[in-house]
Amino acid sequence: MGNKILVSVFDSEQTAFEGLTALKDLHRDGDITLYTSAVIAKDIAGTVSIRQAADNGPIGTLAGMVTGGLVGLLGGPVGVALGAYVGGFGGLTYDLFKAGVGIDFVDEVSASLTPGKAAVVADVDEVWVTPIDTRLGALGGTTIRRLHGEVIDAELVRETDAARAELEQLQAEVRETSGQAKANVEAAIEAQRQKLEAMVDRVDTTVAKEEAEFAARLSTLREQAAKASETQRARIDVRIGELKASHAARTAKLQEAGRLAKASAEATREALVP
Repeated sequence: MGNKILVSVFDSEQTAFEGLTALKDLHRDGDITLYTSAVIAKDIAGTVSIRQAADNGPIGTLAGMVTGGLVGLLGGPVGVALGAYVGGFGGLTYDLFKAGVGIDFVDEVSASLTPGKAAVVADVDEVWVTPIDTRLGALGGTTIRRLHGEVIDAELVRETDAARAELEQLQAEVRETSGQAKANVEAAIEAQRQKLEAMVDRVDTTVAKEEAEFAARLSTLREQAAKASETQRARIDVRIGELKASHAARTAKLQEAGRLAKASAEATREALVP
């Protein structure tokens, strides 16, 4: 599936909004699915600001993180409404990382978004790049894309596996120690157990967000399909199938990581009971 974060840079704020209209037209025609969007601009002094914020809701939150991250990292003051997304540059970078884009993406956007220019930030699903490139290119837009990554999912699974491996090592060590050394290892085991329980909570939170985002995307696609022609509907149905498959695979991977972390934490609690 071609679900992407897209930034298209234009020579002026006016043409950026024309670009946004073009994306909405492509969505209406079934050529793409536009989930949410925002418009940012850089003034002559180099300050980046939000001209139109992303919609509220699960998908809007994702676009908001990217928009807020770009505004902050490209030199603009992040507004109060975006305060929940940021925590210094580390937080800004992490939010972009969560959306599946990296600092190289920011560098590309920064090189294009020079003073006086504006950009559309959009969360889209496209099968081919031609429709967007043709429409936005005619307006002078320079378009930069990144596929949505699942790096956070992989990170959670890796962290859970590492924590479980460390716990097993400590459990083997505690059987070979006594006295104060054993007490120290038991304290380390308890700390590791708490870490695993925190990971279970993180996985549960991530799964809940994934469910909300999936439901919002599915609703958008179904609404689009209801208004589409038969040919357009067939293309949208393919996107719906791909979305469902991706959601099922992602959720299964996260839930398995959570199940293993929970089982290890519970087994450790029982083992530490005198």
